[in-house]
Amino acid sequence: MEIIEKFRKLAQSKKRTIVLPEGEEERVIRAAAFLKRENLVTPILLGDPDKINKLCTALDVNSKGLQIMYPEKSEYYPKWVDAYYQMRKHKNVSVEQARTIIKNPLFFGAFMIRDGMADGAVAGSINTTGDVLRAGIHIVGLAEGVNVVSSCFIMVLKDGKILTFADCAVIPDPDPEQLCSIAISSARTHQRLVEQEPCVAMLSFSTKGSAQHAHVDKVIKATALLKEKSPNLKVDGELQFDAAYVESVGKRKAPGSLVAGKANVYVFPDLDAGNIGYKITQRLAGAEAIGPIIQGLKKPFNDLSRGCSVDDIINVSCICAIIS
Repeated sequence: MEIIEKFRKLAQSKKRTIVLPEGEEERVIRAAAFLKRENLVTPILLGDPDKINKLCTALDVNSKGLQIMYPEKSEYYPKWVDAYYQMRKHKNVSVEQARTIIKNPLFFGAFMIRDGMADGAVAGSINTTGDVLRAGIHIVGLAEGVNVVSSCFIMVLKDGKILTFADCAVIPDPDPEQLCSIAISSARTHQRLVEQEPCVAMLSFSTKGSAQHAHVDKVIKATALLKEKSPNLKVDGELQFDAAYVESVGKRKAPGSLVAGKANVYVFPDLDAGNIGYKITQRLAGAEAIGPIIQGLKKPFNDLSRGCSVDDIINVSCICAIIS
């Protein structure tokens, strides 16, 4: 895919350092070796160096130049144990619990990002999405102007058009403030990855008052908040999908709109709509769905499917580098 090659070249130009907390996993080791060899990113594997080196030998992977850190034996371990304890003692976390938590490579990797030792992290090949997001939210924190972590998919259509769909994987029923944050994060992701000016459609089953319902009101409120928070962003809502996507329909249903018929970022009103929407586009229109891309953190901490391939890890690491 041209877009994947574009992501790899962009990542190469960024020269970022990406930490891979699941460093003792075979697919992660193979991906790290490729990332290093092709100079796409500087990968850092977390785990026991003896185990990783033995796996490299067994897998016939050249480990020369690969950086490996063992969390519990690192010089940074005591410092980050204390930092975590200070952060969470109001939640009745003990020093001993903090020691156990920072041994977890997800949390150790998150501290590496927080303290500037890495530009982002990629995990999820053996950990759940919840575990990955928990480490990111607790340690890395939320980006300015957003109040939730969300996700998006980059949808590559057969005609080459590239769209961003959100949120398709994280927040089941966002309120207006959360919907606004999802839109801000998705616009930033689209700008960084696709290198196009974002044009955001806040989707609904109504276009400009064609229907009345509390669900429509939520989208109207979110759109108003978004215009307040990001006055320079091209955004409109509430819009039905056809009004947002098809220029002739947009002109008819929302005359004068800067977004109708021209949108490239589509913010769905809830997870049902977003998840169904991206899968319909993928399966019926034959679109490539790249993601989910986790967004809304100060620095990227991206999630993988536990069924991911080596190529998936490579590509998500490149995306992580681009949006960092």
